[in-house]
Amino acid sequence: MKKVLSSLSDAAKLVKDGDVVTTGGASFNRAPMELLRELIRQGRRELVLIDREPAIDFDILIGAGCVARVRAGLLAFELLGFAPNFRKKTESGEVITKEGACQPIMTGFRAAAMGIPSLTVRGMLGSDLLAITETLGSQREVEDPFTGEKLIAVRAIEPDVAIIHVHEADEHGNSRIEGPHYEDVTKAKAAKTVIVTAEKIVATDEFRKNPAATSIPHFLVDAVVEAPDGAYPCSCFNRYDVDYDHIREYIAAVNNDRFGEYLDEHVYKRIGA
Repeated sequence: MKKVLSSLSDAAKLVKDGDVVTTGGASFNRAPMELLRELIRQGRRELVLIDREPAIDFDILIGAGCVARVRAGLLAFELLGFAPNFRKKTESGEVITKEGACQPIMTGFRAAAMGIPSLTVRGMLGSDLLAITETLGSQREVEDPFTGEKLIAVRAIEPDVAIIHVHEADEHGNSRIEGPHYEDVTKAKAAKTVIVTAEKIVATDEFRKNPAATSIPHFLVDAVVEAPDGAYPCSCFNRYDVDYDHIREYIAAVNNDRFGEYLDEHVYKRIGA
């Protein structure tokens, strides 16, 4: 097995300007925040972000000027309302937003993971979603060749990079996720490049003791980084909870035009530390 253990800085360099990027976890759960902060420090630009239900992971990149386009089923801060940078920059036209629904985004990832050009769904039939959303030709009404039934064909979503935070990994990239996996394993199969950050790097022998517990196998991973508390201020199941006080501080900074100060304190301050 090839060793892919990397520094945070070198792993972030695998993400190029203009790349289509998806992140692991969902909402405030297990987002790969430390790697995203490094992307901001490196000045990445023109990213295209896509996911089912992101939150602060997408919003911080948007606020830092890293993002050109967003496609998401829901981009919000749970009980705390809209994602503030996302709302501001979408309303101003600085970021182009392509609305979507959760089902077709998950289906697009699944199609790419299976190596096929599209999969069909029923979920949007009878709704206005096809009429009111523009998704770059990613969805189309079709007729099933066997039954004649109307379905929606969803084009495969193959991100340039998937960034996923896990509980444990080894130096080869074998990774374990405790608790909900969300679409993380599917994204790892769908993406061209996979970056894993892990709470802890452990010996490969630990994976050999219980191979069934491996969530993402080494051959899907291009770089793995040890990043304790790497999802903070989001949660990491069985390790730490969401820091809602920090999230409220973040929202207040955006709403009071102090987001630059937030970045200085919580992102750029790490340079040279």
